Amino acid sequence: MIKDTFPGVESARSVPLWRSLLFVPAHVPRFVEGAHERGADGVILDLEDSVPQDQKGEARRQLPESVAKVARKGASVLVRVNRGLRALAADLDAAVVAGVDALVLPKTDSAELVSEIANAVWELERERNLPLGRIRFLAQIETPSALQRLAAIASAHPRMVAMALGPEDFSAAVGGAPEFDLLLMPNLSVLFAARAAGLLPLGYVGSIGNFSDTHKLREAAAHARRLGFAGALAIHPTQVAIFNEAFSPSAQELEWARGVLSAENDAAIRGVSAFSFDGKMIDPPVVRRAHEILALASHN
Repeated sequence: MIKDTFPGVESARSVPLWRSLLFVPAHVPRFVEGAHERGADGVILDLEDSVPQDQKGEARRQLPESVAKVARKGASVLVRVNRGLRALAADLDAAVVAGVDALVLPKTDSAELVSEIANAVWELERERNLPLGRIRFLAQIETPSALQRLAAIASAHPRMVAMALGPEDFSAAVGGAPEFDLLLMPNLSVLFAARAAGLLPLGYVGSIGNFSDTHKLREAAAHARRLGFAGALAIHPTQVAIFNEAFSPSAQELEWARGVLSAENDAAIRGVSAFSFDGKMIDPPVVRRAHEILALASHN
């Protein structure tokens, strides 16, 4: 659980369940209109890369209406802002409105940037009589320099709730292609930093643009969950169902977890903390994993 530590902020809230976050270009009405039917845990109204420069202003003007539309079935509502100061200021002015749960911060490369944005959001919340601290941050890590500052970024502000590697931008920044060998280390670095700070680690090792090869995508998502990731960002609706399934416990996992907890109860009666189950030794870290699997299932 993440605790807010600045004055006047809402009480602590749990890290959200975001198995899938679907990007939707905020300037395309038909995409916005149908986003709530896609089954994603959250919808990211994008003001950044997917919106042409000459249409960003209209996308901002439509934002309050778009927020209400994508939230119709209870999905979290996120807005991805731009990185440049002038565009960022305009984006924050448009995005800090009722109904927005989080901002996606692209190309996050320092804790100072996170803090500056947090201060601006706080001022807007206060001016608009919005709950102070309600809007959280998902930081996208997209440059090699940001890898050196992950711990500081992750703990930069209580608004931080999730981190994800931007595989396409990161690969371009190092002059490479978004392939497994290049992306494994930075993904794991983001995973470790996020978990250490109590944040939600999002992503998988591969190109986010891969949506047509569903078999390969399922394998990548399942692998990401085994590594410790909790969900992933989707750029196409076909990815949503795959991520929702991959980042949810399977029937076999649930059966295993229930069996572990039943065996734990028996072991507790005998006064032991390590015990055998299904031919393997079980100790407290494994029991904790069983509890986490059942807790995740209860939120689905």
